Amino acid sequence: MDIKEIRKLSDTDLKTKIRETKEELFTKRMQQANGTLEKPTELRTLRKNVAKMKTILKERELDGGNK
Repeated sequence: MDIKEIRKLSDTDLKTKIRETKEELFTKRMQQANGTLEKPTELRTLRKNVAKMKTILKERELDGGNK
């Protein structure tokens, strides 16, 4: 997910997206533990996406919700 796309989302949409991404990350971790994960780089991508979304939320919180 691109940072521009993330910035366009509202706070509630971001929180929902974070929850969905974390659920997907959990599923991928279980697949990795079972040895059925096809692309191990997906784990890194998902973790980075969660970090990006959390960063945007924190920026908005510190900015006072002006955006």
